[in-house]
Amino acid sequence: MPILKMSTPLRSYVNGQAEVTVSGATVGEAMQSLVAQFPALKAHLYNGEGALRPFVNLFIGESNIKDLRQGLETPLAENDILILIPSIAGG
Repeated sequence: MPILKMSTPLRSYVNGQAEVTVSGATVGEAMQSLVAQFPALKAHLYNGEGALRPFVNLFIGESNIKDLRQGLETPLAENDILILIPSIAGG
C-alpha cells in the first residue's frame, strides 16, 4: 500500500504519525483514504468545492502533483511514497 509522509505541522491531525498507510490506485484515491482515516484533515487540505487548497503541496517522488499532467488522477504503485507539505507563511 502507498505511504503518505506527513510534514510536522500536519502530524497533530494524524495522531503524531510521520507516515500514514493509505489505499488507492490514484493520488486522489490515496488522499480520500487519508481523510477517511483522519476526517479533521479535510478542512485543512480541501476547499469547499472539494479541490486541494492552493497552499497544499503533494509530491510523488520529486514531482509536485500540480505539475503532473494527470494531477490527482496520477496512478500509484503499491510501494509509492507521497509527501504532503503545506506552504507556511511567516513574517
